[in-house]
Amino acid sequence: MTSNPQHRPGEPNPLRALTLDQLRRRTSMKWRTHPADVLPLWVAEMDVPLAEPVARAVTEAMELGDTGYPVGTAYAEALAAFAGKRWGWNDLAVERTAIVPDVMLGVVEMLKLVTGPGDPVIVNPPVYPPFYQFVTHLDRRVVEAPLGADLRIDLGILEEAFRRAVAGGGRAAYLLCSPHNPTGTVHTADELAAVAALAERYGVRVVADEIHAPVVTAGARFVPYLSVPGAERGLALMSASKGWNLAGLKAALALAGLGAAADLARMPEEVGHGPSHVGVLAHTAALRDGAAWLDAVLAGLDENRRLLTDLLAEHLPGVVHHPGEATYLAWLDCRALGLGDDPADVFLHRGRVALSSGIPFGTGGAGHLRLNLATSPEVITEAVHRMRAALE
Repeated sequence: MTSNPQHRPGEPNPLRALTLDQLRRRTSMKWRTHPADVLPLWVAEMDVPLAEPVARAVTEAMELGDTGYPVGTAYAEALAAFAGKRWGWNDLAVERTAIVPDVMLGVVEMLKLVTGPGDPVIVNPPVYPPFYQFVTHLDRRVVEAPLGADLRIDLGILEEAFRRAVAGGGRAAYLLCSPHNPTGTVHTADELAAVAALAERYGVRVVADEIHAPVVTAGARFVPYLSVPGAERGLALMSASKGWNLAGLKAALALAGLGAAADLARMPEEVGHGPSHVGVLAHTAALRDGAAWLDAVLAGLDENRRLLTDLLAEHLPGVVHHPGEATYLAWLDCRALGLGDDPADVFLHRGRVALSSGIPFGTGGAGHLRLNLATSPEVITEAVHRMRAALE
């Protein structure tokens, strides 16, 4: 696998492009959930303008009235080219892909293909809260296999969860978060190959949520699950949503390993009508022409990780922070501050900073919070100052 390209000097940092006044004009969840005096660093939206290739693609579609139904494989072809250049993965089979409305709705459709009502779905807490919400809404049963103390997959714990999940003779799936949200852990090729081997041994089907794959630091290597030996029966979901801040332009891709092609082929045709055609155009443009913009964001995120580390050491030394190798999210252990199970609630009401509570992330989340780094250094600095003031 190849590591991410380095940022080219001269590309402006998109995280510094917008003022707080400009951002407060936005009407999305991040900016309208809390009162105007609250600094929002919670939900996974980036404080950036659209990448120029994406804005151009959307604008041209509006000018043409190109707002019909999605069709074709341009999105998958753009992802395949991006995967080859970015990750050294040259085996993404376009013929084994399908467009889906977004990654989590795609997860739901993949789980429908390989499990039935009441079947277990294994997750690695602390993990993205919708893993619990969508799985239970689908009438599946969540089985936890917590991460180890090093915030990595504990293969022993995972094997025991697999063993328990299949003990009753039913079907089971493993919902893998790769890279991991909220810890920013990037799973290695060896770890993923070990996961694939366990899944085959116990007959567990792996569904990998790889939405954060483009958001990996220059020194780390993202490994697509379907690229490792033994993952042929796996399914994966990818999108340009997180890398280019396109959550409001709905579109994602479901990918199948060679041994899962027949499963993906059973997905109902109507699922493919759910994505936005304009979303497909935007995601395609991002993957095809947005690499320079993405590299500028990644460089800015690296600066923000270092800044947060320094600010916490100076102002909140009791907070434990292990900077992740991926995502634009920071997972903060606040247990030493004595703020109880939900420190995010304290910082919201006393400091007017909105952060994600760790509790919905499952086992290991109490006493923790998640902070969104995809903003300007000035906003991060102000947020930490407010957090410090909340303790006084």
